[in-house]
Amino acid sequence: MRCPYCGNIEDKVLESRTMVNGESIRRRRECLSCGYRFTSYERIDEKPFMVIKRDGRRQPYDRLKLEKGIERALEKRPVATSMVEQLSNDIEDLAIKKGRENREISTSELGELVLEKLYDIDKVAYIRFASVYRHFENLDEFITEVKNIEKRGKSK
Repeated sequence: MRCPYCGNIEDKVLESRTMVNGESIRRRRECLSCGYRFTSYERIDEKPFMVIKRDGRRQPYDRLKLEKGIERALEKRPVATSMVEQLSNDIEDLAIKKGRENREISTSELGELVLEKLYDIDKVAYIRFASVYRHFENLDEFITEVKNIEKRGKSK
């Protein structure tokens, strides 16, 4: 660590302490050249979790976008508002597990995770989300999706 007083890079650590939140370490140091004492902090520099858009662009994962999409799908449905947060937590956990190696997930994988969760909770919300996510353009696509729900319900 470079001494802020004389610029020498030789020092010794006098004391190390984990900070209260456990996310950083505070170190008291002494320059071996001039004896100046200073404090340094060590933190994990995590690579942000990224989402790969359909056009190939990458952008940081945004939990608020996920929550807004789920809220829109569940709007005016008999589902507790606390369920949005629970769903978001579950989906975020699954997404991070799926994208653990590269720290990224595609929007299509993320959308499928949302659809799976919505299917179990509310079929109308599932259709709403699917219509936007899968870009339904006509009534036939809605009807096909509703029939798929009926088929899945009968096979269980």
